[in-house]
Amino acid sequence: MVYVAVPLSGFMANGGQTVLGGVRLAAEEVNRSGGLLGHRIVVRPLDDEADSDVAVSQVEEVREALERGERVVAVIGHLNSGQTLAAMEAYQGLDLVVITPTSSEKSLTERGYGNFFRVNADDTVQAAVDARFLTEDLGADQVAVVHNDTEYGRGLAELLIEELEGRGAEAVLRLEVAEGQSRYESEVTEVIAAEPDAVFYAGYEIEAPYLRMALVEAGVEVPMLASDGAFLGATIDEAAGTAEGMYVSAFAPSPENVADERWFEAYQAVEYRDPDTYSVNGYVAMEVLLEGARQAGSLEADAIAEALRDHTLPTLLNGLRYQPDGDLVDAEIWIYQVQDGEFRQISQ
Repeated sequence: MVYVAVPLSGFMANGGQTVLGGVRLAAEEVNRSGGLLGHRIVVRPLDDEADSDVAVSQVEEVREALERGERVVAVIGHLNSGQTLAAMEAYQGLDLVVITPTSSEKSLTERGYGNFFRVNADDTVQAAVDARFLTEDLGADQVAVVHNDTEYGRGLAELLIEELEGRGAEAVLRLEVAEGQSRYESEVTEVIAAEPDAVFYAGYEIEAPYLRMALVEAGVEVPMLASDGAFLGATIDEAAGTAEGMYVSAFAPSPENVADERWFEAYQAVEYRDPDTYSVNGYVAMEVLLEGARQAGSLEADAIAEALRDHTLPTLLNGLRYQPDGDLVDAEIWIYQVQDGEFRQISQ
């Protein structure tokens, strides 16, 4: 059994559903070919509601399943760094592997968890790539840095500012907003007063479209780059047409750039919907788990973790290799722009 712990209801449900869809497709494929080491993979969703208290409480369900003797191989999750940070304190004592598809807070792999891995870059990588894009591709020297009040938003903003300063650029403004905030009159006034030549936003799709709309409606024409947390369709859909031209960094390439028609058809057959932004991450997280178990020849967590660190793992994103701490070797970030109402990949 593999638990998938992501938000499946509430304001971040779409993000979690894209991950779950990718996991389900990978499980369906391996089950059709005979299962994993002779076992059928059962995917069991856990709705963490994008709430850390809920995420922690749900660890008890996983623990109870293990105590009943159920063969729980792994948890794939969580979507957000806050929930992953909260739940890992409990997961680390359980006999399973945890693979996050998208959590990027850098300290996650600095805490000595022996059973934790991620298939995405951490925020040190994202900050470096985003700072380079801002300064080299957009020619920005003075950047207004806005972030939400989560561990993720604060941490990424701090790292980005350090990277900008290392490149001779300046954060002329740093603003914190509330998670889920939708009105930005005073913040826009401060951005205008700072006279930046670019705006960077570290936060989620539940804030980014409204910030973008407020900036555009106020006549702010400088480029805007949002972080991976805004890489969801809601950023475009909720911006009332103002998202056009904005940039977003992401932890995965567009499905169209890495998957063939057969993969799309298989996904649609399993999920009854098109793959979305982080369907690739969910799929790859399951691929990593399956390949680790195959290489280990075992469903035991310690053996899988050792195999993940010792082998190159073939995935939809080519061969992935892990550092001892659970971070990827040569992790990547992709840059997108909203063009004609869709995210278009413009660089890697």
